[in-house]
Amino acid sequence: MSTRTSALDALIFGVDVQSGDIRGDAPSFALVAFTGESLDRDVVTFRKLRRLIQHDQPAIVATDNMYELAADKDALVHFLRELPSETKLVQVTGDERPEPLSRVASRHGVPYGKDPMQEAEAAARLAAANVGYEVSAFTNTTRIKVSRGRSTGKGGWSEDRFTRRIHGAVRTRTREVEATLKDVGLDFEKAVTEKYGGYSRAIFTVEGRPAEIPVTTHRSGDVRVEMERERRDGIEFRPLAQRRDHVLVGIDPGTTTGVAIVGLDGEVLDVLSTRTADTAAVIEWIIERGRPILVAADVTPMPETVEKFRRSFTAAAWEPTSDLPVDEKQHRTREEGYDNDHERDAMAAALFAYDAHEDQFDRIARKVPAPVDRGEVTARVLAGGETVEAVLDDLLADDDPEEEQTEHTERELTREEKRIKRLEAQVGRLQSHVEDLRETIATKNERLTEYETELSQARREERKEARERREITRVERDNERLKRELAAQKSTNEELADKLERLKDLWRIDHSNLADVAGGTDLVSVKPLSQFTKGAISETKDRYGLAKDDVIYLRDASGAGRSTAEALAATEPRVVLKHGTLSDAAEAVLFAHDIPVGDSTKVTIQEIDDLAVARESDVNAVIDAWETRAEKRQKEQQEAMIDRLISEHRAGHGESD
Repeated sequence: MSTRTSALDALIFGVDVQSGDIRGDAPSFALVAFTGESLDRDVVTFRKLRRLIQHDQPAIVATDNMYELAADKDALVHFLRELPSETKLVQVTGDERPEPLSRVASRHGVPYGKDPMQEAEAAARLAAANVGYEVSAFTNTTRIKVSRGRSTGKGGWSEDRFTRRIHGAVRTRTREVEATLKDVGLDFEKAVTEKYGGYSRAIFTVEGRPAEIPVTTHRSGDVRVEMERERRDGIEFRPLAQRRDHVLVGIDPGTTTGVAIVGLDGEVLDVLSTRTADTAAVIEWIIERGRPILVAADVTPMPETVEKFRRSFTAAAWEPTSDLPVDEKQHRTREEGYDNDHERDAMAAALFAYDAHEDQFDRIARKVPAPVDRGEVTARVLAGGETVEAVLDDLLADDDPEEEQTEHTERELTREEKRIKRLEAQVGRLQSHVEDLRETIATKNERLTEYETELSQARREERKEARERREITRVERDNERLKRELAAQKSTNEELADKLERLKDLWRIDHSNLADVAGGTDLVSVKPLSQFTKGAISETKDRYGLAKDDVIYLRDASGAGRSTAEALAATEPRVVLKHGTLSDAAEAVLFAHDIPVGDSTKVTIQEIDDLAVARESDVNAVIDAWETRAEKRQKEQQEAMIDRLISEHRAGHGESD
């Protein structure tokens, strides 16, 4: 049974080491160019091989060992980077653990010989049969960089105009690349670095291979465009043929064809129903999902259309003893998903076929050792009628013990030929090294120029930002100063407004008083002090002022001494109205300054906050009462003084006698 869709029709290079080693000097390679119909053979150097790959751009470069073309992993990545975008490197012997080329060739019926040219041909034919693994070091993401094609440099008077022109050209080319990517519908991300007059660079991260992107690497005047694939963390192997598993296929023919794919473990892998696809398209769809070893129908006898599918795969056939009832098909597919009856019938056919062979599959699985492909054994037993033991003996048969120990005998070179060979190899290495150094120097010069330009631009921006920061700091300081001044003005305004409101309220105490005031009769303002202390006196002076002939009201007269009384007397009040007991010392000081003192309970005082008024008649009554007491007190003091003088006089005469 064929496990491949078809041989590739494109150009394929089969490569094997003819002499030498890639790690040594001047290796030569057997090269076979295979197109499916013709073969061209040649022996080439490694340099020529690389030139031919670049010139002919084969679809595949096939080898039995990828490290025959590269000394180590880094060299392999370098080799893969140099390949044309549509060229694959394929290792036909497997992935990380390759098999002997002779075994792979025998398995797939490809001619094999021990000569390097024959091995190169076998590698080419195997790759053409879709055998092997693609060696990949890159993802399907491509990075496109649009940047300056020349340095802005020092342009003197024209530097700004020159820089603006280059950055404008980069921006224009960036927009062209973006429009191109959008036109072809590719997904991408864009990151730009804006500079004076445009862009200094733009980087596109595109989901696609370079061959799928209609943008080329080039350098034109002021702009340079570079493309590079994103590298993987390691080396990845991808099979050329994705359909490796053996499967069972159920088919329901008709105007709408239903197809179901079931694995050897009984799992439904995929279903299809189509009215438009022809037989070839359905076969291709099946092959993309597995290698059929059995084709099943849900009716008996097997329809001719299903039989054609079976013959195309050389697969075994299964049909029920009688047409499957609808209820049984529904029951068998109850846990699976399907869109219509055609998919259900195809799925039921494949699942009933699996049920019929399940025990046989289990027996084969128990007998097949781990290294052997169970699907391959099952296919040969089921479709070919072979026994498990015969298939295993065939697959596990020892290879020719000498086939892997083949040595390539080379002609003994003369001394001059050896010297020429060494010199040619040395020249090749030196030339390659010189080219690499030139590329490195050019890249570093471009990078240095770019860094210098960026540094100059950064310095200009830094100076501009410094000026802006200084200006911002100055404005912020002015702003803070104005805020403080505004807050102080607001506070002053609030205090004045409160004071004005208190004064207004004071005049609105009652309408009769307002009429009295309006007539200019019998009201006098009173200035209260919360305590009889120097602090209270000073605070009242600051807020309202204390003037001569003011009426002072002490809300709490206790605790004052001589100095406090002296401070109050200095304001020369008209009268002091007290609440509480005044100390003798304070009362003496006030009496000495002829300041009337009276009890506040004798006067009707009306207060609002710190302002108050009293009736003039009450105040005069207090003053009159005090004057009466003061006159009596003065008389008592005079009498006491006269008595003291008489006593002192008498005492003086008594001593003289």
